Amino acid sequence: MRFVGVIAEYDPFHNGHAAQLDRLRRTGAGHIAVCLSAGATQRGAFPCWPDPVRAAAALRGGADLVVALPAPYACQSAEGFAAAGVALLTALGCDTLAFGAETPDTTLLQATAQTLLGAGFAPALRRKLDEKLPFAAARAAAAEALQPGAGALLQNPNDILAVEYCKAIAVQHSPLVPLALPRLGAAHGAALPRPAGPGLETGPAVASGRALRGLAAQQGSASLAPYVPAAALALYEQAAAAGQLPDPVRVSTAILARLRGQGPQQLAAVRGMREGLEYRLADAVRQSTTLEELHRHLAAKRYPHARLRRLVLDAALAVPTGLPALPPYLHILGARRAALPLLKNAALPAGTALTDLAKTGPAAAQAAALHAAAVDLAALCRQTPAPAGLAYTQKPVILEEKG
Repeated sequence: MRFVGVIAEYDPFHNGHAAQLDRLRRTGAGHIAVCLSAGATQRGAFPCWPDPVRAAAALRGGADLVVALPAPYACQSAEGFAAAGVALLTALGCDTLAFGAETPDTTLLQATAQTLLGAGFAPALRRKLDEKLPFAAARAAAAEALQPGAGALLQNPNDILAVEYCKAIAVQHSPLVPLALPRLGAAHGAALPRPAGPGLETGPAVASGRALRGLAAQQGSASLAPYVPAAALALYEQAAAAGQLPDPVRVSTAILARLRGQGPQQLAAVRGMREGLEYRLADAVRQSTTLEELHRHLAAKRYPHARLRRLVLDAALAVPTGLPALPPYLHILGARRAALPLLKNAALPAGTALTDLAKTGPAAAQAAALHAAAVDLAALCRQTPAPAGLAYTQKPVILEEKG
């Protein structure tokens, strides 16, 4: 574990994340790099806290380097998200990929990944889909038929992502060694736990990111105090005071304004727009006055809600079908000064200036432009809107001290 990589969103960075990084340090990690979703998130939304705030929280929480998972790659299914993160951390030179899982059995997760990659899986999946099962249920059932126990594993959010990490490592022939760690705290989307106190469980309270985003929106950043490290809380309070948190009304208006200017013909060119979804989306846009309404009108039993949310954001940002499968550069959002020499042997163009990275080739220019478009739209949707161009002009977060 000379150089450990972690793929994360840190929206927000909380006590569970801090404990994970601390554990990696205590078990021998020399350096830790975080591949951080930037500009957009895997759930199909803008990050609640801007990229520089989340990068700073990661560094103050124990990371050495923070590299962006650019918006068009962050806003993907678990398979695409994992593949992009694995590719970036491999190019950075990491030797280990650490991740939390409900089932922290690395051998079992790797075996499940091999089952999904095996020749027998595609026909087994087709048989289950022919039974009119939703895709996720069909995949779990097909895996269970080939590997008893895999079906239950593929129903847990973090286990699903963990399997995708193992798949990506295998497909890309990456030297990364997967390291599954127990996922700490509440399950994804669970209610907030009670903070430690007299008669209660001792130790830092750990809550899901979804619960903490809701808490911050309803009660303000100070309410996060029991659930996030003090250094991160200071960053969140500063961001809130500067109006950097999202305004839901602005988010709805901005995305709907983009979509109302497009018809089925234009929407058909968007990544993931298949099986007539462009007509369904165009019709839902005409009926909706808020993003919540749009998601409700678009919902269909056949498609997971998260997929449709990602599709909406992709359509608003005009993400094309022809985007290269993997990110073409390493955009450094932040680093400890002493860790910057780690970039010398990177296998992709690496740097802190997106303007320079965009000049390294056509694929880089396309990815940078799409990422910048996401950052620009998100900046317009903050409580205090920011001007365009932040992805190109924002300075990296550099920590001078070691540790």
